[in-house]
Amino acid sequence: MLHPQEDNILVETSPLAPLAIQEIPDNKALSETVFTTNPHLKIPKRDIRKSLKALTTEGAFATIFYSIIGGALLSNFLLDLGASTVEIGLLASIPQLTNLLQPLGAYLGDHLKSRHWYSLLIFGSSRLPWLLIVPGIWLVSSSRIQPHQLVLLTLAIICLSNFMEALGRASFLSWMAVLVPDRLRGRYFGFRNSIVTSTNLIGVPLLGLMVSKWPGGSLSGFGVVLVVGVVFAILSLIFQFWITDVNPQLVHAADSDTHHGSPWGKVFSFLKDANFLRFLFYSGLWSFAVNVSAPFFNLYLLGDLNLDVSVVTLYNSLGAGANLLMLMFWGRLADRIGNRPLMITVGILVALTPLLWLESGTAPIFLWAWFPLLHILGGATWAAIDLCSGNLMMSVTPLRNQSIYFAVAAAVPGITGAIGISVGGFVATLTDFGGLPTVFALSAVLRLFALLPLVLVHEQRSVRVSELMRVLIPTLKRQAGAIQAGRTSLKALPLIEELEDEGPPASSST
Repeated sequence: MLHPQEDNILVETSPLAPLAIQEIPDNKALSETVFTTNPHLKIPKRDIRKSLKALTTEGAFATIFYSIIGGALLSNFLLDLGASTVEIGLLASIPQLTNLLQPLGAYLGDHLKSRHWYSLLIFGSSRLPWLLIVPGIWLVSSSRIQPHQLVLLTLAIICLSNFMEALGRASFLSWMAVLVPDRLRGRYFGFRNSIVTSTNLIGVPLLGLMVSKWPGGSLSGFGVVLVVGVVFAILSLIFQFWITDVNPQLVHAADSDTHHGSPWGKVFSFLKDANFLRFLFYSGLWSFAVNVSAPFFNLYLLGDLNLDVSVVTLYNSLGAGANLLMLMFWGRLADRIGNRPLMITVGILVALTPLLWLESGTAPIFLWAWFPLLHILGGATWAAIDLCSGNLMMSVTPLRNQSIYFAVAAAVPGITGAIGISVGGFVATLTDFGGLPTVFALSAVLRLFALLPLVLVHEQRSVRVSELMRVLIPTLKRQAGAIQAGRTSLKALPLIEELEDEGPPASSST
């Protein structure tokens, strides 16, 4: 489903004019696994269009829920209850650790006959327990339980919710990979994320303002917005009924070797894929480096600088707005020159961003200029990293045992990310070494180091970084001019309509 980015920024923008970038001929493609067409899974183009529209709407509703349970609103709620820095760190590390369950979820999902019903069961079970927080808030307000008991209840629900979601993420991603044609991935996921970000851009500030100004106090206000979020979460599951279901057994039938060998051989087949292992090494290092500091930016604003939650959610919305303006641009650019060069180039900016947090304070120049600029920079750059990371993962994984690959690609960064959060939390408590500013500086150095293995990952139709730099700056200038001239607009899934002009029916295999 949706996953929160660094500093709780979600994600995208509008269709852009064609970029003046030369595409790379097929004879320059690097060696990697290319998905073959599955003759058992021909899905009519009208069903693909309907599925992609439903998938976009599903994401828009789900983002309201995830912005409440995984962002500044939840951090502020726990701080109001008196949660410690360690407990705030657990808030971020629990989702990382539960990623270890993704291979089990992939195995279970592959042995059923419906991606849809498996997703409905898993994600429905993960979202409804959040309603238990509401009576807990009433018990705290009436002094029937201690605030710290509600903190422990919240952490328990986070554990349960992420436990269930970890069992469903790989299966859901495999479902999307089958339905989204390979030639449209960059643009479609860019567009879908733009809708998600638009919703986030409008919804999060309103929710933060509601919590801050609620007559009964911020605790009661969070209870109200949490109920609203669960309602939207249920609506997102309803829209999955309009997404074409996929039988994973038929997907596996595309490869005649799938049914040979032991089950353990299938699970560990990724160990023979050198290119995937290089990608896995990069993603593990990157997750560790990012998570050393990622959970603590909001904590720094809310705790160390004592800013109001409505101001912090406004900052996050500015970052989401930057995502909105850049995501479709990054998606189209990735479709033309590849994901890897974008991840390397933009990754350097993302790596250096924590250093900019070393210069901060509560003076007006920081509150109304510096922090907004930092969030805008973060939103624009993380738009490329998040979009291209998912597309690159789909690109380096074969069709056979695909969900196992996806699960491993989530489990390993989950482990390293949890370790990174623990390291960051420990360093943050060492006030003699500078506290959170030291954490930010350490994360920047580690991020730069983590980019090195990405250079060795092979991607089909990927250009060299030097070629990318020759076209990236002029293209950014043209995009800025298009925005200023008002030529960038958000139209209703124009890329999906491209399927109408294609010849043969689209295959569901990727």
